[in-house]
Amino acid sequence: MYPKLFEIQNTTIYTYAICIVFGTLLAVLYTKWQAKKRLETYLPNSFFYIVFIIGFIGGKLFLFFEKPLSYIQNPQSILSVFSGGFVFYGSFICITITIILYLKKHKVPVLPMLDILAITTTIVHSIGRIGCFFAGCCHGKETNSVFGITFPNTKSIAVHPTQLYEVFSILIIMVLLFIIKQKKKFNGQIFMSYVVLYAITRSFLEFFRGDKRGFIIENILSHSQFIAFSLLLLMAFFYLKLKKTITI
Repeated sequence: MYPKLFEIQNTTIYTYAICIVFGTLLAVLYTKWQAKKRLETYLPNSFFYIVFIIGFIGGKLFLFFEKPLSYIQNPQSILSVFSGGFVFYGSFICITITIILYLKKHKVPVLPMLDILAITTTIVHSIGRIGCFFAGCCHGKETNSVFGITFPNTKSIAVHPTQLYEVFSILIIMVLLFIIKQKKKFNGQIFMSYVVLYAITRSFLEFFRGDKRGFIIENILSHSQFIAFSLLLLMAFFYLKLKKTITI
């Protein structure tokens, strides 16, 4: 893998960071373009700064929730949270709540904007997972299949490249969202479709994940699967509600 893209003197440029920056840039451009085109709304840069900060905090916060007892028993290890990875669902949930509050405060239509941001999420998420692949994190379980890949931290043991599985899955979801976009019957449909499609995908991919992360039921139900199932139920409720209403 290539966790380090290149080095300039004493400065290291990491591939993961470049992927996040590139994905974020594309996502911002797409969001601004669609907001202006579809809603005649200008989103200031401050909006994206807020989203980025909340996404960082949410991703780190849920990382703590994955193994709270461990951090409580070893308080000094809390500092390692800031040098570790992110929990996607932590960022997604915190960002979504923040965006809804922001849009309501500035009187911007919530559901149409969430529809735009659903596709935005697939852009930054897919490119971000490519960064995970190069970094060697979020890998899968040991495998003897032709898909097996070794990473520096797997000690020459071939594992499922779950990062790439997720990239391809998210790209498929993106295509489906663009199809739904052309035929959508009510505002919010694209956003809810994304949440449902990704929840199903993530729940399935969790069975292949091999990196250490938290479980609600040890080795049976992971935190991400629990969140995915919860979101599926929530979306089912809102789907029935939004079939009868156009805006919130």
